[in-house]
Amino acid sequence: MALDAPQAPLSQGALLTPGEVAVLFRVDPKTVTRWAQAGKLSAVRTLGGHRRFHESEVRALLTGIPQQRTGE
Repeated sequence: MALDAPQAPLSQGALLTPGEVAVLFRVDPKTVTRWAQAGKLSAVRTLGGHRRFHESEVRALLTGIPQQRTGE
């Protein structure tokens, strides 16, 4: 097991980077960082000071966003 990989508590599930969250929401990663600073999305800090987001929380927020319709 690698010592440098951040470990999430088993009850919380996987952690996502700001870039991964940005892809899911179709926004810029800086927007995700601003959401975290504003308290709209909770973040965990790694030992190196980087933000990570709980996948379960991100997925829950995604279910509340209306899906874009594709051109029909």
